[in-house]
Amino acid sequence: MNSIAKDHARISRAYLKEVIAVGGGGRLSTSLLLLDTLAAIGFAAGLAGGVVAVPQGVDALLPWALLAGISAIGRGTCAMLAARVGAGGAYRAKTRLRRRIVDAALHRVPGSAATTGTLLSAAVDEIDAIDGYVSRFLPARMAASIAPLIVLGATAFASPIAAAILVATFFPFLAAMILAGSAAADASRRQFVALARLSGLFADRIGALPIVLAFRAEAREAAALGEAAEDLARRTMRVLRVAFLSSGALEFFAALSVALVAIYAGFNLLGLLPFPVPEKLDLGRAFFVLALAPEFYAPMRRLAAAYHDRQAAETAAERLAAVEMAKAAPFLVTPVWSSAVPTIRFESVSIRYDGRDRVAASGVSFAAHPGMIVALVGPSGSGKSSLLHLLLGLAPLSEGRVSIGDHDLAGIGSIAPIAAWMGQSPLILPGTIGSNIALADPSASVERIAEVARTAGLSPMLLARGGLGAVIDPRGSGLSGGERRRIALARALLKPAPVLLLDEPTAHLDADSEAHLIAAIARACVGRTTIIATHSARLATIADVVIDLGERT
Repeated sequence: MNSIAKDHARISRAYLKEVIAVGGGGRLSTSLLLLDTLAAIGFAAGLAGGVVAVPQGVDALLPWALLAGISAIGRGTCAMLAARVGAGGAYRAKTRLRRRIVDAALHRVPGSAATTGTLLSAAVDEIDAIDGYVSRFLPARMAASIAPLIVLGATAFASPIAAAILVATFFPFLAAMILAGSAAADASRRQFVALARLSGLFADRIGALPIVLAFRAEAREAAALGEAAEDLARRTMRVLRVAFLSSGALEFFAALSVALVAIYAGFNLLGLLPFPVPEKLDLGRAFFVLALAPEFYAPMRRLAAAYHDRQAAETAAERLAAVEMAKAAPFLVTPVWSSAVPTIRFESVSIRYDGRDRVAASGVSFAAHPGMIVALVGPSGSGKSSLLHLLLGLAPLSEGRVSIGDHDLAGIGSIAPIAAWMGQSPLILPGTIGSNIALADPSASVERIAEVARTAGLSPMLLARGGLGAVIDPRGSGLSGGERRRIALARALLKPAPVLLLDEPTAHLDADSEAHLIAAIARACVGRTTIIATHSARLATIADVVIDLGERT
C-alpha cells in the first residue's frame, strides 16, 4: 500500500471513529460475543463429560447433558443479541451521519462541483456501507483480540501440548489473514468507487430523463450506464475471486490446526505417539480439546468474514468526509428581518465558479430599492441567473459586495428567508394543483391559495380542470409550459416575502402566453423588491431599471 493510500486509510479510520462514537453498542456486542466464547467452552465441557459419563448411566449423563444444552441455548442467545445490539448501534450511527451529510449537502460551498446524483448516493448508499462496519466488523475485531486467549487458556488447562499446537498454527493463519486483507483492500476500494459512480450516474440520468428523451439520447445514455455497470461487474468479480482465495486459505489453516489437534489427541489417547510428551490424556480431556479447537479460530474467521465491511466503510468514509469538508462555514450573523422591504445593493460584484476559467459575472453594480423592479438582461452566459443564485447562497461571491438593507450578504449567506423564488424549471410534484402551490406555505388556507392562484392568472385553468383539487401526475402531464410557470408564480406569491426573484419566468412561451404571464407578474411585483433575469424585451418593459449584462462581458 503506497503512502497516499495509507493517508486515505488513516483519514477514513479517524472519520469513522468520530462518526460511530454516538452509535454505541460496540462494547455490549463485543461482550456478548465473548460470552458466546465462554458458552462454547461450556458446550465442549458438556460434550466431553457426557461422552465419559455414557457408560455410567443416565444419572451421571444428565448434568453434562444439561450443561451442554444450557451452553447451546446461551450461544444462540448471545449470537442473536450481539447481532441486534450491533444493528441498533449501526442504525443510530447511520441516522446521525445521514443528518450530517444531508445538512452538508444542503449547505455546501456555493459553486460546489458535486452533482445531485453523487450527493444522493452519499446520503443513501455510502452511509449504508457503514452498517456492516459498526454492526459486524468492530465487535468481531474487538472479540478476536480476546476470545482466542480465553479458548487457549481453557485448552491449556486440559492439554498444554494441544494449546501449543494451536499457537504454532496461529501464525501462518494470521499471515494468511494479513495477505488476504492486503489483496482485498484495493480491489474492494475500486469496486465500491465504481458502485458509487454508477449510483450517481443513474440518479443524475433519472433527473434529466425528460431532456434525454427530448433529444433522443436514450441509446447513448443507456450505453453509458451499461458500460458503467459492466465495469462494476468486472470489479465485483475481482473482489469475489480475492475473497474466494482468501477464505480458502483461511479455512485450510483452520482445518489443518484442528486436524493436528485431533491427530495428537487420538494418538496420545491410544499411546501411539512416536515421541514422548509430558502428559497423558484421558477420554474426557481429549474430547474436550478436540471439541474446543475449532472455537480458537472462530473469532478470526468471523473477523475475516466481516473484513469486506471494513473496506467498504473506509472507502465510503473517505467520500463522506469530502462531502462534509465541502460544507460552507456557519455564518456569524443571523439577521432579524423587519417587515420593511429592504434595499438590495450590488457593488462591483464578480462570480467565478470552482474549476472554471471564465467568470460567470464581472463588475456588476446596481441597487434595487424597496418596491422597485429590476430586470437583468443579456445573452446566455452573461451571469443573470448566477446573480440570483448568489442572493440565495448558491453561487460564490468572488469579488465585490452585496448588501441587503443593513446586512452584508457575505455575513448572512443567503436572503432565502425573505425571498420568494421562481426558477427556470418549476418543480411539479405528484398531488393536486393546490398542494403544489402550497409548497411555499403548507399552513396557508384554501382561500389564500385560491387568491394567489387568481393573481397568477390560473383561473381559466382551474375552471377547466375542476379547481385546486385537480390531480397532477408525477410528470405533470397535461400542464403546458405557461401553466407550470403560473403555478410556480402562485407558489412564490404565497410566501409572505418582501423580495421576489424570478429566473426566466417567460422563457419558451408563445406570444399570447407570455403576454398573459407578464401581466400576472406585474401584479405580483406590487409592494415587493423584485429582480428578474430575462431574455424577454417585453418582460423588461415592466421594470423600473434594466441592467444590461451583455455590455459587461
